[in-house]
Amino acid sequence: MTSLPNEMTAIEIKEFGGPENLVPTKRPVPMPAYDEVLIKVEAAGVNRPDVLQRMGGYAPPPGASDLPGLEIAGTVAAAGEGVSKYNVGDKICALVAGGGYAEYCVAPEAQCLDIPDGLDMIKAAAVPETYFTVWTNVFDRGRLQGGESFLVHGGASGIGTTAIQLAKTFGARVFATAGSDDKCREIEALGAERGINYKTEDYGEVVKELTDGQGVNLILDMVGGDYIQRNISALAVEGRLVYIAFLGGPKADVNFAPVMLKRLTITGSTLRPQSVEAKAQIGKSLEEKVWPFLSAGSIGPVIDSTFPLEKAADAHRRIDDSSHIGKIILTV
Repeated sequence: MTSLPNEMTAIEIKEFGGPENLVPTKRPVPMPAYDEVLIKVEAAGVNRPDVLQRMGGYAPPPGASDLPGLEIAGTVAAAGEGVSKYNVGDKICALVAGGGYAEYCVAPEAQCLDIPDGLDMIKAAAVPETYFTVWTNVFDRGRLQGGESFLVHGGASGIGTTAIQLAKTFGARVFATAGSDDKCREIEALGAERGINYKTEDYGEVVKELTDGQGVNLILDMVGGDYIQRNISALAVEGRLVYIAFLGGPKADVNFAPVMLKRLTITGSTLRPQSVEAKAQIGKSLEEKVWPFLSAGSIGPVIDSTFPLEKAADAHRRIDDSSHIGKIILTV
């Protein structure tokens, strides 16, 4: 174990509310428990769940750090007993249940991954939360197959830009919604057959037209609200609808008759509360099936902007105004 400082800079949530409540503080450097590594953080991803936590709507799971931050990249600074894959000095990225907005963060070894060839720390920090989420929801739960059609909402987000690239890579027809014509052109450049401006177009009508009236096979949604019924209408027979968030609210007045008539599947998941074992299994699938494409450079995280750790509040202002395309990263 290398010599470690006693204290570190971290970003804590002073009280629930706006970005101004993310403030730098000093915390003890955490120590790795059994099967955990301590990572000297070089970059950390900013995600919507961090925003929800900041606003008081997404508490950390029991035992997790109260600090926000769900994905990091950096160098192994210490290893707990039982760790066998990684050594001090190894450069890795990791999915964590909290604590990423800090100079040091602990992570279960099973949730750590080798950094794909060609990715720097900033891009590596943009991978874990987003790629874990997309893989488990689009390919595991959503069962997307080559030749099928796929619609992702929020196409310019970190999730959206990742889902577009992965679905296209595995042979699907991809459509995506976004809030401006410029964003639509950007996501088309990433591989979407059609970007749909949800402010000026009815996405349901557009995808029906593009699929000869059939509808799409799979929809990944993080909006909810009045999108729920519209998504059901936009799905093809045997279609699947997967939820990962409800930015427009989790409740709606829904007519379920089309669910029966079209034999639809509606499902969803959250990643953060899942077990280490479940996350490890997703990680193994990613390393086997996705890492080769990342290493080859045929797909990769889209980086919108970076902010120093101490400017986490500004990073959250950026994600709050929804003008970003791709991922926002904190650098340490």
